[in-house]
Amino acid sequence: MPAVYPFRAVQYQGGSGDVSAVVAPPYDVLDAKSRAALLAKNDANVVGIDLPHVPAKELGPPEAYAKAADSYRAMLLSGTLERCEKPAIFAYRQNFSFRGEKYQRCGMACCVETQPLGPREGGGVLPHEQTFSGPKEDRLALMKAAQAQFSPIFGMHPDEDGAATALVREIMDSRKADMTADMGDGVTHEVWTVDDEATIAKYAEALAGEDIFIADGHHRYNTAVNYLQHLESEGQVPTDHPARRCMFVMVSMSDPGLAIGPTHRVLGGMQDYTIERFEEAAGAHLNIEACDNDPLKIEDAMDKRADRSDTPNVFGIYDFATGLCFTATPAGNDPLSDRFPEKPEAWRTLDVALAQHLIVEEICEPEMNRGEPVKWAFPHSMPEVLAIGKGEETGAAISGGGRAQVAIIVRPTPLDAVRDICKANELMPQKSTFFYPKLATGLFINPLA
Repeated sequence: MPAVYPFRAVQYQGGSGDVSAVVAPPYDVLDAKSRAALLAKNDANVVGIDLPHVPAKELGPPEAYAKAADSYRAMLLSGTLERCEKPAIFAYRQNFSFRGEKYQRCGMACCVETQPLGPREGGGVLPHEQTFSGPKEDRLALMKAAQAQFSPIFGMHPDEDGAATALVREIMDSRKADMTADMGDGVTHEVWTVDDEATIAKYAEALAGEDIFIADGHHRYNTAVNYLQHLESEGQVPTDHPARRCMFVMVSMSDPGLAIGPTHRVLGGMQDYTIERFEEAAGAHLNIEACDNDPLKIEDAMDKRADRSDTPNVFGIYDFATGLCFTATPAGNDPLSDRFPEKPEAWRTLDVALAQHLIVEEICEPEMNRGEPVKWAFPHSMPEVLAIGKGEETGAAISGGGRAQVAIIVRPTPLDAVRDICKANELMPQKSTFFYPKLATGLFINPLA
């Protein structure tokens, strides 16, 4: 993989003690209401500088980014934020429950070389899903103004022999955490500062030659690459310039704390949609069966159908207008093979690929929206699906506005599929995975000036 570097992080409270009041979830899961709530608890909360414009899905006014940069610099001058004296890496543990199981996900915050996405001798940085342009414009405007990377990127690496995981957990077992946080959402965060050169070198050796798979933060990584290119377009950028290094939290694919949840699809804005038309149009593509009309039980119904089905692909379908619930499987084996023969089978049989290219592009758009694109939302749970249907702002509202009409419920993307598709240098559709929980923002900041 690209070389691993320690960095002189900017942190609250010198990187020690309880920082619950000043850290935040990542910008892309927050709306105006949740932003205001975080700032009401503490006006120095990192959300004030990391989310200067809402929604972050699009570029905001220049003054919003300038104000955020001014606030960041003011916090540095006042001592609210301090920069580490010594370069360090940071062991980072998240304790949480997910789908009825308890987990401890352990990783290491460090910097890696900023390089274009794609395979590379000695290890590359590999994306696993497509991205949107709006968030990248927003993040680049903020990075240019503040000259800092506020949110780490969540990266995974193979670690087949488990050496990195063993080292990280050895650090955590050796002493109490230096810094902790609890935002009241059921996830606790613990950080250990590691600044001795021997341990840093040992960690770098454990990751030597491995690829990095971006689990979350594609827009942020693209922004780091674009920012470096922006600096290079303005003149020489020294080899040791901070912008040549990008902050990640690296988690081993062998770490037992990795948990992947689903990213469902809520569709809306279709001119001629009704559930009856959908069933009729889907007849040649899907085998649809009615199930208990309780959306909170639809995932259980999907599991039961999977147990008696000869295909790994099982969807849930929920109609907002009538409350009707269904399960569905593809009518044919590998139905995307004719349209995408060049894609690996692991890609063609992803639930999210079938949802987009079979259900949306071959059923919804031509049959119920006169060939026009549908509008999307990407919730992670059935309660969030239902909240979108009620018109509540959840951070996953339908892009471009519009009324929710039908939800396509999917199962979590398997980790093996993520690895296989990344290694094949292919991209999944947008919002293919949901690695739970999100990393906290504000535990460490990477200064780029």
